[in-house]
Amino acid sequence: MLLPPDLRDWVPEDDLAHFVIAAVDRLPLETFRVNWRGSGSAQHPPHMMLSLLIYCYSMGIFSSRKIEQATHRDVAVRYLSGDTHPDHDTICKFRRENLDAFAAAFVDVLELAREMKLLELGRVALDGSHFKADASIDQNVTHARAVELRAELKQEVARLLEEAEQADHDGEDAARLPEEVARLEKLHTKMDRAVQELESRAAARQEKAMAEHDRKKAQRKAKEKKAGRKPRGRRLKKPDIKAGQGDRAGEQCNLTEPDSRIMRKNKRSGWTQSHNVQAAVDVGTHLLVGSHIVKSASDGGQLEAGVEAVREACGELPSGVLADAGYVEGDAFERLEAAGVEVHCSVHREDAHAERRFDFRPPDRPKSKLREPKDPRLKAMKEKLRSEEGRAIYALRNQTAETVFGIIKEAIGFRGFSMRGTAKVEGEWKLVCLVHNLRRLFSLSESLKAVHAEA
Repeated sequence: MLLPPDLRDWVPEDDLAHFVIAAVDRLPLETFRVNWRGSGSAQHPPHMMLSLLIYCYSMGIFSSRKIEQATHRDVAVRYLSGDTHPDHDTICKFRRENLDAFAAAFVDVLELAREMKLLELGRVALDGSHFKADASIDQNVTHARAVELRAELKQEVARLLEEAEQADHDGEDAARLPEEVARLEKLHTKMDRAVQELESRAAARQEKAMAEHDRKKAQRKAKEKKAGRKPRGRRLKKPDIKAGQGDRAGEQCNLTEPDSRIMRKNKRSGWTQSHNVQAAVDVGTHLLVGSHIVKSASDGGQLEAGVEAVREACGELPSGVLADAGYVEGDAFERLEAAGVEVHCSVHREDAHAERRFDFRPPDRPKSKLREPKDPRLKAMKEKLRSEEGRAIYALRNQTAETVFGIIKEAIGFRGFSMRGTAKVEGEWKLVCLVHNLRRLFSLSESLKAVHAEA
C-alpha cells in the first residue's frame, strides 16, 4: 500500500494541522457563504476550506493553484482536507467571498485565546509596515498626464468609430475595430477614474489645510486678545490646493490599484507600490489584537486609530500603548490618557536608539543636535521616556510589533497582497492575522504542555 489506512499515522501528533482543525471547528459557521439550496456541484465544508487556507498560509503557500497542488502532494494538507481536492477556482472563490468571515474569525480566535487563559489584554505595541500591492509601480500617472491621455483616448475612440462607420458604408470588413474601440474605452475609463481619484485627494488636502488655517487664525486672535494688542494688518493666506497644482512630490494614481500608494520606508530602500498595514500587538503574548490599512506611507495620525482597532477586536481598550516617533501627536496623547490608556511614545527617532551599545559615528563627526519640542505634552513625554521605568517599558516595543512583522514576512513568507481594493486587502490581511495568531497559540499551548510535563 502506498498510503496507510489512516493518514494520521503519517501526521505527527504535534503537527500544527491538528491544532488548526480543532481551533477552526470551534468557530461559528453563520458568517461563511454556504449554498443551502443544495444545487450545483457538491460543496466543500466551510470549516475544512478555512482550515486549508490557514494551514497553507502558515506554510508559506498563498497561490490558489499551489494550494490545490498541496492537497495532492502534502500528506498533512491531504489529511486536513479529508483526502478531497478542491480546485484552484473553488479556493480562490472561497477566499474572495468570505472576507467578512475572516474578520469575524479573527475576533473569535482572540476569544479562544482568552478561554485558554493565554490572553489578558494589557499593553500593546503599535507599528506599521509596507506590504506590496497587486499592481506595478509603472502603472502610475500624474493628474496632468491622466488628463492629457484621457483627451487623446477620447479622440482616438472617435476616430475609430468614424473609421468603422466608413468601413460599413463601403462594405469592408471592420471586425477588428470594435475590439480596439472596447480596449481604448476601457483605458479611457481607467484614466477618468485616475483623474477623479487625484482630484478627490486634492480636495481632502484642501479641506485639511483650511481647517489648519482656521485653527491658526483663531489661535492668533486669542493670543492678541490676551495680550491686549490690536489685530495685525497681515492676514494668513488661505490655502488653495488643486489637483496637479502644488501637489506633493510623487502624487500619482495607480491605474491598476488606485487604493495603493507609492511608498518608501527610508532613504536606503527603494520605492514600491504598497499598502501601509498598521498592527497592534499584545506585549505579553505577541498576539495581533488589532489592525487596519492606511492609504499613506507614514504612520502619522494613526495612534488613536490603532487603539480603536484594538477596542473593535477585543471589546476593550488596552491599559497602555507603545509607539515610535512616527506616531507623535500631542492631542492624541491627551485624549488617550484621559481614556485611561497610558502612552509611551518616542518624541525623536534618535531617542528610540539612545540605548545602542555601539556608536559607529566617525570621531570627527559631531552628534546632531535635536530640536527640543515646544509642546509641553511632548516635553512631558520626552522626560517620561528618559526615566528608568519609561526606558524599560518602551524597550518592549522593539521586541513585539517589529518581531511580529518579521515573522509574517520571513517565517511565513507573506510580503504582498493578491487582492485589490481596500476592503479586499483588509479581508486578506485579517486572514494573515488569523494565521499568525493560530501559529502563536499553538506555540504557547505547546510551551504550557512542556511546563506542566516538567512539573
